[in-house]
Amino acid sequence: MTLWTTVIAASLLSFAVKYIGYIIPQRLLKKPTFTRITNLLTVAMLAALVAVQTLGAGQAVVFDARVPAVILAAILFSFRVPFIIVVAIAGVVAIVLRNLGWMA
Repeated sequence: MTLWTTVIAASLLSFAVKYIGYIIPQRLLKKPTFTRITNLLTVAMLAALVAVQTLGAGQAVVFDARVPAVILAAILFSFRVPFIIVVAIAGVVAIVLRNLGWMA
């Protein structure tokens, strides 16, 4: 497959997924079970993304300065600290740990 074939196939797949979203009956979308599943699915996908970005390096699992930074971010979020402050503090923690040679 060439690059353009891949791009066109991905575009058609994206269009098909969006179209399917429009043809789902409204009565199905208003069920509490469906709403709960879609809400939980969003959280699960975000958690998986955070886990992959924190622990992944190519095909390997690594424990470096990102792990304590994400743990600290989770703790700060539990105290309802604003997002931008959490990101800044977690970034500073990762920088300090890397500069100290820990978990580089």
